[in-house]
Amino acid sequence: MATINAKDVAELRKQTGCGMMDCKNALVAANGDFEEAIKVLREKGMAATAKKASRIAADGLVDILTEGSVTAMVEVNSETDFVAKNESFRAFVREVLGAIIANRPADVTALLSCKTSSGKTVEEEVQEKTFTMGEKLSVRRFVIVDGLVSTYIHGLGATGVIISFEADDNAKNNAGFAEFAKNIALQAAAYVTPYVNRSDVPESVIASEREILMAQMAQDPKMAGKPQKVLDGIITGRLGKFYEANCLMEQAYVKDDSLTVAKYVEQTAKAFGGSIKVTGCIRFDKGEGIEKREDDLAAEVAKMVGGK
Repeated sequence: MATINAKDVAELRKQTGCGMMDCKNALVAANGDFEEAIKVLREKGMAATAKKASRIAADGLVDILTEGSVTAMVEVNSETDFVAKNESFRAFVREVLGAIIANRPADVTALLSCKTSSGKTVEEEVQEKTFTMGEKLSVRRFVIVDGLVSTYIHGLGATGVIISFEADDNAKNNAGFAEFAKNIALQAAAYVTPYVNRSDVPESVIASEREILMAQMAQDPKMAGKPQKVLDGIITGRLGKFYEANCLMEQAYVKDDSLTVAKYVEQTAKAFGGSIKVTGCIRFDKGEGIEKREDDLAAEVAKMVGGK
């Protein structure tokens, strides 16, 4: 049997990121052969990855990469913010973004088969990082946007925003365009808006909103006996509030609430002597819609005391 010393264990740990005892046991099983020990750990890691499949990965980060005229945004989830702040994890997310831009996959399933700059597939990278970091990791979603954009990442990856523009040369070549575009991205990060313009809101959504407003007024004694024309006017006014809350261009501009975003865009285009149109807004919020795990402290304590 080969002699396993602390230096060997430390070196294997450095290469794999695994625990000291795991590394020692792997070296023992491999009779001191480093390559075989790594294989043993990888095999165990694959099993560990499978065990982690039922865990909830609701943390992680959103990141964005632009290369030329192509921009990609991705959300990669982890179980804790501790891993999300790990530089190795963040570098992995950048690798995923590179694979998205290079391959333009149709969906996450296709993305997992794409190769990163390391020569491994995204799926292999996910498995390896899950193994070395000890948490379930998953690529949740991504988007690819072509053309003129502005991007913003808030809170070390808590929120990501891509704003798309159409602008003529006078506008987009103006020295102030980058700051203007960033301001629109900041606005979208500050307030969640599902639509850019009023015209983007589906008729079905407006019809549903009207029904809700009508039902509310029917239950309001102050509205009793008012002519339908008056009620229609009230609904139109309240729908205006709905647009303000749900359409980016209808919002009060965050840096000057005397302006709407639409008015800010209009004034900026005029100042640049050109034309500018906001054509799209995509926002990812880390962990949005994922049911987060609720830890039962009493159950955890009982489990520890019981030694289970």
